[in-house]
Amino acid sequence: MKIKTGIGIDVHRLEAGREFWLGGIKIGHEKGCVAHSDGDVLIHAICDALLGATGLGDIGQHFPDTDPQYEGISSIKLLEHVGRLLEEHNYQIVNLDATIIAQRPKMAPHIPQMVKNVAETLHIDESQVNIKATTEEGLGFTGTGEGISSQAICSLITAYIDEDIAATRRSCEGCGGCQRK
Repeated sequence: MKIKTGIGIDVHRLEAGREFWLGGIKIGHEKGCVAHSDGDVLIHAICDALLGATGLGDIGQHFPDTDPQYEGISSIKLLEHVGRLLEEHNYQIVNLDATIIAQRPKMAPHIPQMVKNVAETLHIDESQVNIKATTEEGLGFTGTGEGISSQAICSLITAYIDEDIAATRRSCEGCGGCQRK
């Protein structure tokens, strides 16, 4: 078994008249993110953390902003794709921890739903996902409301099973690998 760690950071400019998506939910706010997709900085940071831990590149490589198929796409769909990549490469999420950095709107009422959305999308338990928010006390581009950012970190495990051992077990019992019992 190997333990992997990844970090993700995303930043978007905010502009009046745009929808504001965060953690897979639309939040009422006078500004929204300027982005090719829905601009969900939280989900983008989580995707980058997961991709970084696996060594599979970054969100821009997988979903380039020059590709019309990703224009306006829900970032939850991007996270679903990243989740499938983790499964294909035998990675399991131990935990995700993310921070939203924004002066407004207040995030606390929305965080439980964000946690649920991330956990359901990645097929993990809500206890493996932590999302929190902070302000910059009116300082910087997030403090003035010009933009929003998010940071995420994750821990993954992977189990490499010897084919001979796997063949003799004939089932998942006792494997200790994927935990799909």
